[in-house]
Amino acid sequence: MPAKKRYRPNVAAVVLSGDYPEKIEFFIAERNDLEGVWQFPQGGIDKNEKPKKALLRELREEIGTDHVEIIAKCPGWIRYDFPEAISAKMAPYAGQKQRYYLVRLKRKALIDLQTEHPEFCRYRFVGPDELFGFISHFKKPVYEEAIAYFKEKGYL
Repeated sequence: MPAKKRYRPNVAAVVLSGDYPEKIEFFIAERNDLEGVWQFPQGGIDKNEKPKKALLRELREEIGTDHVEIIAKCPGWIRYDFPEAISAKMAPYAGQKQRYYLVRLKRKALIDLQTEHPEFCRYRFVGPDELFGFISHFKKPVYEEAIAYFKEKGYL
């Protein structure tokens, strides 16, 4: 019998610009360790840490601010498997299970990628029609699921 897959608990932030709801623009950032790989801010949930607390911590650690308004969250976990090239370094996890939050940057929030341990080298805001042109192939289905949920609920 094959071993049951383990998934690393994780939070992910679909960050909208401060112009939301008048204008829908998604924050995406390019990883500094993988050229051309763009993604939403995300990160692991520490032991005994609540997802909301992990979300705010990860935003501070990755984009230098937690000055956001939480608009909504997906009700369940969304799972994905790591590609083969990544799976070895992420053992014992086969992938991640993520809790997705939709957040809006507060108007005076300042993004600063030069955090203590920078993960991103640059960022941009993109419209809904551009978003999936930037996202890595193995994360597209996960992002599509989260975005579809937020659209279905009338947030996007």
